[in-house]
Amino acid sequence: MNMKIICKWMGIALLALPTLFATNVMAQDLKKPTLEDLLPGGETYRIAENKWYQWYGDAACLELGIDSIKGIWAVNGVGAKAGENFTVITLKEANKLLAEKELGKLRNFYSAKTINTPHSTVIGILLQVDPLLLLNTGKYRVLIDWKKKELIWNQPCPAQAANEDWNEVSRHLAYTLNNNLYVMTNDGQTRQVTTEAEGIVCGQSVHRNEFGINKGTYWSPQGNLLAFYRMDESMVTQYPLVNITARIGELNNVRYPMAGMTSHKVTVGIYNTETQKTVYLNTGDPTDRYFTNISWAPDAKSIYLIELNRDQNHAKLCQYNTETGELMATLFEETHPKYVEPQHPIVFLPWDNNKFIYQSQRDGFNHLYLYNVKGELLKQLTQGEWLVQQVLGFNRQTQHVIIQSTETSPLQSNIYSVSLKDCKRSLLGNSEGIHSAQLSGFMGTHLIDKSSSPTCPRSIKIMSANPKKHREYTLLTAENPFKGFTMPNIETGTIKAADGVTDLYYRLVKPADFDPAKKYPTIIYVYGGPHAQMVTGGWQNGARGWDIYMANKGYIMFTLDNRGSDNRGLEFENVTFRHLGIEEGKDQVKGVEFLKSLPYVDGNRIGVHGWSFGGHMTTALMLRYPEIFKVGVAGGPVIDWGYYEIMYGERYMDTPQSNPEGYEQCNLKNLAGNLKGHLLLIHDDHDDTCVPQHTLSFIKACVDARTYPDLFIYPTHKHNVIGRDRVHLHEKITRYFEDNL
Repeated sequence: MNMKIICKWMGIALLALPTLFATNVMAQDLKKPTLEDLLPGGETYRIAENKWYQWYGDAACLELGIDSIKGIWAVNGVGAKAGENFTVITLKEANKLLAEKELGKLRNFYSAKTINTPHSTVIGILLQVDPLLLLNTGKYRVLIDWKKKELIWNQPCPAQAANEDWNEVSRHLAYTLNNNLYVMTNDGQTRQVTTEAEGIVCGQSVHRNEFGINKGTYWSPQGNLLAFYRMDESMVTQYPLVNITARIGELNNVRYPMAGMTSHKVTVGIYNTETQKTVYLNTGDPTDRYFTNISWAPDAKSIYLIELNRDQNHAKLCQYNTETGELMATLFEETHPKYVEPQHPIVFLPWDNNKFIYQSQRDGFNHLYLYNVKGELLKQLTQGEWLVQQVLGFNRQTQHVIIQSTETSPLQSNIYSVSLKDCKRSLLGNSEGIHSAQLSGFMGTHLIDKSSSPTCPRSIKIMSANPKKHREYTLLTAENPFKGFTMPNIETGTIKAADGVTDLYYRLVKPADFDPAKKYPTIIYVYGGPHAQMVTGGWQNGARGWDIYMANKGYIMFTLDNRGSDNRGLEFENVTFRHLGIEEGKDQVKGVEFLKSLPYVDGNRIGVHGWSFGGHMTTALMLRYPEIFKVGVAGGPVIDWGYYEIMYGERYMDTPQSNPEGYEQCNLKNLAGNLKGHLLLIHDDHDDTCVPQHTLSFIKACVDARTYPDLFIYPTHKHNVIGRDRVHLHEKITRYFEDNL
């Protein structure tokens, strides 16, 4: 090192000593949270206080706990004050009842479930419901009448069962063993519904959990009919994963349909628990077709599903007869030049079996449309440059639909009541933050609102679902779990996207002892893909534990939700169509330009980290902009979209055959020679979402190009590192930035 530089550095260090000394003395009195404090799986993981509530009818809710269940009257409970408690049952009482019948023992009540099957008795607007509590001891499902303290019903839990789906009306249980579907009736009899060989899967999620699919069985309203998926994947190429825990590694093949290759074939069966017969819907040849968003007609005489072609640009809402399996009607169709992505089944109005709500992005944002059973559009219920995130249910008394939406802000989720008569919307609850809600029993006259804001980690309230008679009662306001710790400063704002027009939201996390006169290294945490939003109006604006940790270590942490990410509408998302990672990268560079405009950011020390799609983004940014990014850590990265699965990959990229230019442009192996900085790739050896071939093929491309990335493998994990190893993962990431940035 040049002597003048050494002297200059020493001079600065000496001048800074008094300030550093004073800061260190003050810091001795403060604690900084560790990774063990900040990450799930950490031994001292700190999380805001939480409570678990379930509705008991419409009048009151039950608070589930470790040792007891308490009842709390709703804000206008009949004959009771808001928040007034009453005793339900204790763990000691429940275990005594279980012991009398030798049905096992409960450790706590957190898995309990209230059963809200209404009687015909009406109290005002509220229906009287049985005081029933469903308990699962691991050996038995048990129903207890908690008012009479009587055990009234039990059902054995089948050993090694998976994908359990219990219906509270019929009390039948659907479940799977290996690849086949079974039903246990309410009297404990077991019936095997399917007898399929290897390569055919029944009663489980299909289409790789795309299109809002997260299970494979669907009970009819009365619980006597069971719709289920049957997926024939025998023709799908098997991908080899290796179990290294055996002395000699064991092969674990998974069916993995890569973009442009042969996909599985799905059919839908309907099993009748009374006749014990199964009818399959006559959908025709299922080749290159997706069947999604299954929903029952209220009378169970027909069933609805949305059919999608393989190009995913043409959707049909179809109605089938549940007795014959024949197509009754194609109610309407929806097309788009890029893609249609149905994610929500239709929902019938509880007070009118001839009308249902359909969700669509046809006007650019996900909104609600009211149809009749003939497929005629009656009205658009919601509209505007914001989107409906979820239909939570209905207030039957006022005939309103209750929704969760981004109307207040793209960073927020708020609860609204929407009139079916005049489409007027009313905000329910606080206008700030991220909200989710659970509607009460049968009538839906009340809701439990769970929320967080940038400064409040958790709030839980009971409130009226009627905006004209709105009242609320606070059940919990959680304290900051890091009270007394040194915590960084969090800021949010907007910059313009690379198109010069679109606003993008960012989050900036600064060290607690931030000094505007200093130059800080900066790490960009990125995801950037569809169905994810990193910057929110929730607790700490969505900052993750590792962001907090690194800011406390003296880094500026920056996150930008680029075009292509969630909650901003269809055009914002699909601008990336057929060239994933390109426009997103341009937006991230705009974020870097913003960072470099800040006097306290060291523009020569900028790093980037992300996982999954964020791993693709991290690698792409390091390769496309090697002069900007000095260090990157890419977890579970997509390297070549031709190696990714059909449903997700082809939606956003089309097939390799129809879009060869896009696949070539987005294949990061082709850019391996551009690597200049330090890049660590991390992959799980059992990743069946983004298979290890991505990372390994990229390492080979780098060897051929004579560039030198680093590699770390997490054995036995899938697409992310969970449990205790998650702390190890983030310590590994931290050390890489500490060593190289």
